[in-house]
Amino acid sequence: MTTAAAEQEPIAAPPFILYLEGPEYAEEMAQLAVWVTDLLLPVYGREVTSQQPWCPRWWEHPEAVARLHGLWLAWQEHTDPAAGASGPAVWHRDHLGAVLSELRFPSGPFAGCKQGSHRPKTPPAVESYEDAVAASRRPDPDPYETSLW
Repeated sequence: MTTAAAEQEPIAAPPFILYLEGPEYAEEMAQLAVWVTDLLLPVYGREVTSQQPWCPRWWEHPEAVARLHGLWLAWQEHTDPAAGASGPAVWHRDHLGAVLSELRFPSGPFAGCKQGSHRPKTPPAVESYEDAVAASRRPDPDPYETSLW
């Protein structure tokens, strides 16, 4: 005996936004922006202060996009009827607080952004891994050898 539920193929999880490009990325960002603007901020957005910053151009901060997308994916999973009656409570406990705390931490991705003002961030300098490996394979120069010519 089979049931309709057993015959259905499992639904694949949507890809994480950092793996998307071009039109797929733009579409996912548009949907994320609707969720952030229409649900997350009206319900969970608290007053903006220097100790709890929020950037009005949050989509220009890659870390914020990544964290908010993960939060949104978890929202979709935990508010689905299949998650059961405790799904939303699990989302609140396991996802919401941690993400908002990281985003709004004084030294988090919105540090320096003020109400109505965005400040772009400069990512830390990173040396090329390939160059570092290549340099480590070169022999060290002989400190006693000097050449005047």
